Amino acid sequence: MQERIAKEVQHGRFLAQHGAGEIWNWESPAGKLRWARRVRMLSSHLKPGMTVLELGCGTGTFTRELARSGANVVAIDVSPELLEIANANCSAPNIQYQIQNAYALSYPEGAFDSIVGSSVLHHLEIEAAIRDMYRVLKPGGTIYFTEPNMLNPQIAIQKNIPWIKRKVGDSPDETAFFRWPLRRLLEQTGYRDVRIDPFDFLHPKTPAALVDRVKAFGRFLENVPGILEFAGSLYIRAIK
Repeated sequence: MQERIAKEVQHGRFLAQHGAGEIWNWESPAGKLRWARRVRMLSSHLKPGMTVLELGCGTGTFTRELARSGANVVAIDVSPELLEIANANCSAPNIQYQIQNAYALSYPEGAFDSIVGSSVLHHLEIEAAIRDMYRVLKPGGTIYFTEPNMLNPQIAIQKNIPWIKRKVGDSPDETAFFRWPLRRLLEQTGYRDVRIDPFDFLHPKTPAALVDRVKAFGRFLENVPGILEFAGSLYIRAIK
């Protein structure tokens, strides 16, 4: 586990040096739409006064939007380089940035109303991470995450072939999820009302002229049983 954390710290250094937004595909016209959709998914339940833990905040891309809710946001990452960028780009009285290990969070039991994150769980030893998330959630607290879907053909290739991982800027140990085993794992840990839905057929490299049409067709496919299972991402929600 410590070796995996060390690799993620090194990966954070790589992202800071080479432009995290470009590597994460948030900068293209399609990427910006995908980002905005995830902002809504991760923040629509937040209210002023809530205490929220953002897991794997990176450069603070989502942190600013979470903070607009009025919630008190504790944004954590293992990478000091990424946190330095986040603090420079996005500071507010209701945001705290901290270096934390997701497997051994320093917070007391029941500290947070909600835990959220975009594309972070697939970097972690998932069983250890969701156990400690459960510990620091208040009873009735929620988790909201968006993560890559292993049933998507491109995701499956990208996450399982090492030289492709390196080429696209992935970290060595990151993976993706099948939604049914992940749901069982969350339920076995104690979470309830677990919902995991596939979404997103809009590829970040979609040419600008085609974005609207591809977006509309993708939303249609999200409602087609069977086909929706191959969407690029998973929307994960659960309650303690």
